[in-house]
Amino acid sequence: MSTHLSERTEGGVTGSTPFIDEAEDRSIGTVDERLEAADERFYYANPWKLIMWRFRRHRLAMISLVVLALLYLGAVFAEFISPYTATWRAEGFQMMPPTKIHVFHEGSLHRPFVYALEKTLDQETFKYVFTEDTSTPYPILFFTQGVEYKMWGQWPMSIHLFGTGEDAPAIMLFGSDELGRDIFSRTIYGSRISLSIGLFGVLISFMIGIAIGGISGYFGGTTDEVIQRMIDVIISIPLIPFWMALSAALPRTWTSTQTFLAITLILAAVTWTGLARVVRGKLLALREEDYALAAQVAGASKARIIFRHLMPGFTSHLIVSVTLAIPVAILGETALSFLGLGIQPPAVSWGVLLKDAQDLVAVAQQPWRLIPAIFVIGTVLLFNFVGDGLRDAADPYSA
Repeated sequence: MSTHLSERTEGGVTGSTPFIDEAEDRSIGTVDERLEAADERFYYANPWKLIMWRFRRHRLAMISLVVLALLYLGAVFAEFISPYTATWRAEGFQMMPPTKIHVFHEGSLHRPFVYALEKTLDQETFKYVFTEDTSTPYPILFFTQGVEYKMWGQWPMSIHLFGTGEDAPAIMLFGSDELGRDIFSRTIYGSRISLSIGLFGVLISFMIGIAIGGISGYFGGTTDEVIQRMIDVIISIPLIPFWMALSAALPRTWTSTQTFLAITLILAAVTWTGLARVVRGKLLALREEDYALAAQVAGASKARIIFRHLMPGFTSHLIVSVTLAIPVAILGETALSFLGLGIQPPAVSWGVLLKDAQDLVAVAQQPWRLIPAIFVIGTVLLFNFVGDGLRDAADPYSA
């Protein structure tokens, strides 16, 4: 037993045995009883519970998952979280730098507040300069009245998560663009399209990849040969030019919803090939297993054998593939919108915001307009971290 105890790590793991909760651990009794309970839970746990245990031990993946959940929550309630609408303009405050948040006024500690800004023309550089009027602090209010909007396009509302009130200077955390629009609000609104297009696009490619890969791997023969040659042709097409050609063919008279659906289908058109080949390879290896042959002898349909008996054998791998494919779709939408071939104004996405900042002179003078790029890079990294955690958790018996 001493050898067994020496293998336990600080996290409470015997070898690769998942830890049990500390509160539950203390309630069990002696050390021997706790070890026995941990071993019993490990060896009798189903595969999904093993994956969950191992994923929870991947701290970076767990933190990334929480941040991603907050990003999607912000996208769902973008109207409420944003202090302004995506099209609201602050007249006379075009290209304003990010608003500074203060907590000290005349040497005294205050709740977070902002100062009013005065816009003046620099006679030497002929550039507009914004200076703070420190005479009056304007506190930042939460759950305050502000610009009217329609929640999810249905219910008129005017309550915002934060703001400065109706008779106070605007608060623009990321500054404003050339039209005086709040970049922070537009970034939150843009996350709704950029994040959802990744999910929907990958969902469509996921279904196509599983269906075609399953047919190819299970039936084999001529069917497999035809499908694989078709995949070879699709893979040989340069990705970005192909997306550009399809996007350029979209009518410019389409609504934002129609363009969104079309871009989603375009992103899914060629991203299913890798998953299809993975599914094919797995089914080729599993279709001769005893349980698959037994199901075939029992009279189960081919679709039932594929999706009921064979697919669960590598479901964890499919989940990892989907997680790692979502950032590719997000980058695809961003690239198309940046090139002017994706989502079109007045709709807002991160790609549209970056397209507005593609003027090098403007970026040099207003670097805050590149802040949406940080959201793109951060989201891609978060999905990759979650994918790495799932990939490690998919093999819960590894060290």
